[in-house]
Amino acid sequence: MSAHGHLTRRLLQLYVGLTLYGVSSALLVRSGLGLEPWNVLHQGLSERTGLSMGVVLTILGAAILLLWIPLRQRPGLGTVSNVLVIGAAMDATLALTPDARTWAARLALMVVGIVLNGAATGLYIAARFGPGPRDGLMTGLNRVTGLSIRLVRTGIELTVVATGFVLGGTVGVGTLLYAVSIGPLAQLFLRVFAVPSASGSTVVATGPSERAILPG
Repeated sequence: MSAHGHLTRRLLQLYVGLTLYGVSSALLVRSGLGLEPWNVLHQGLSERTGLSMGVVLTILGAAILLLWIPLRQRPGLGTVSNVLVIGAAMDATLALTPDARTWAARLALMVVGIVLNGAATGLYIAARFGPGPRDGLMTGLNRVTGLSIRLVRTGIELTVVATGFVLGGTVGVGTLLYAVSIGPLAQLFLRVFAVPSASGSTVVATGPSERAILPG
């Protein structure tokens, strides 16, 4: 693959992945059966402020980037794009998609949303343009505190879920199913969407970003 074709594919994966991430999150909202941890917080803040979930996601993502400064994290194109694209895609999908009214439709939206979220995560992480703001927060805290990625991630996610729930965010079976399935799904799709290097070898995202898979 030529250098130009390689870059084009990576950019395409980045923006398709981020867009589908926003779409998948909106489907989980419409299912009403529970959200991913950070979106429980986003929904709770949305309920309290009157802002759309996408706007809350964007504002909070930008605020989290400020925390990167003392952690000495460096944002990439994917980091900034994450802040700008996911929230817009979520709001657009929410505007076009009604709430599910039957249990069959709610379950279908939940399952499709979780699987699509895994695919979207694999797409944008495999593009290798830098972690999302929430991923960078975790890896930065891991480096500064010396605590494991698993412990840092668990602590942050429990905190945002609890806070979001108190504020009115939706916690349910979808939240639990997401928690146990997103890791294996994202790992699978990281392999599926691995980007061949310009020389033709296959490159799979490695290091902290892969171990700390978190949308956003």
